Amino acid sequence: MRSSLRTTAAAATAVLALCSLTACGDSSGSGGGKDGGGKVKIMVGGLDKVIYLPAMLTQKLGYFQQEGLDVQLLTEPAGVQATTSLISGDVQGVVGFYDHTLDLQVKGKQVESVVQLSHTSGEVEVVSAKAAGDIASPKDFAGKKLGVTGLGSSTDFLTKYLAVKSGVPVEKITPVAVGAGQTFISALQQNSIQAGMTTDPTVTAILDKKIGEVLVDMRTPEGSEKALGGPYPSSSLYMNTDWVNGHKATVRKLARAFVKTLKWMDAHSPEEIAAKMPADYAQGGKDLYAKSIEATLPMFTTDGVMPENGPETVERVLKAFNPNLKNTKVDLAKTYTTEFVKNAG
Repeated sequence: MRSSLRTTAAAATAVLALCSLTACGDSSGSGGGKDGGGKVKIMVGGLDKVIYLPAMLTQKLGYFQQEGLDVQLLTEPAGVQATTSLISGDVQGVVGFYDHTLDLQVKGKQVESVVQLSHTSGEVEVVSAKAAGDIASPKDFAGKKLGVTGLGSSTDFLTKYLAVKSGVPVEKITPVAVGAGQTFISALQQNSIQAGMTTDPTVTAILDKKIGEVLVDMRTPEGSEKALGGPYPSSSLYMNTDWVNGHKATVRKLARAFVKTLKWMDAHSPEEIAAKMPADYAQGGKDLYAKSIEATLPMFTTDGVMPENGPETVERVLKAFNPNLKNTKVDLAKTYTTEFVKNAG
């Protein structure tokens, strides 16, 4: 059903928001024992972002409960902040970009994607209506202020890659952390940034208000191929490898729940998906929210499996500008696993 649909939000909050699948009870447990019991806390790099929609949708569909899990979803405005929560042990998992697993490995942290939710980045580089005459492509990034969700975030990574790929050294651009949603939109309107990378529903809101234009669209496989040279697995559930190895029953249940959601999404319309989500996610109205979901649906996998050649594309992109990775050997096999999604359908 999705193929016929594909042809065609709210401001990111700095305050930690907690959404519990079941009654919170005592939250002192570290999550998921070896028998699959206990609580699991998952930090999302922006719960209201469409690229991370499967997290809340899994909760709303009741699939965590069906698996006997007590999952708490928390939100941070940028993926890099979510990763910090994982490394510090505040949460057991993150729904965020897969590329952080490579970045963390070279820093001595072993983290792996256990469910790959997407095979493209879902990101869009937009240029303000005021600056559209000066910025026709990433070749024009030099000397410009470019919005990203956070410094060190995946939007920061991809912005730097687009610049370098177009012959613009990273020191010639100025990444500016502006979050997403209304904070991003305001920065664009006030000329605090001339262009920036964001996702839906922010993209659809910008186009609807006619305050910006699409410069690079990476929401579809075709767009990802054109901009990045291949599939770019992004949204994923990633966890510390040691925790995964010690809690396989719990991880298997999480994988099963997420894969059920991906299959449900594949069989339902954007309007049906939007109807399951919290009402306040559709701040621009139900129709606009459904439109933003429709535009982003092509990025999602249907089985949670890492796309072929995806890790290699991510490594190539990161090594193009990241000095930490440039001359470092990355063991890609340790950055993801398909063990838990193989029989999850």
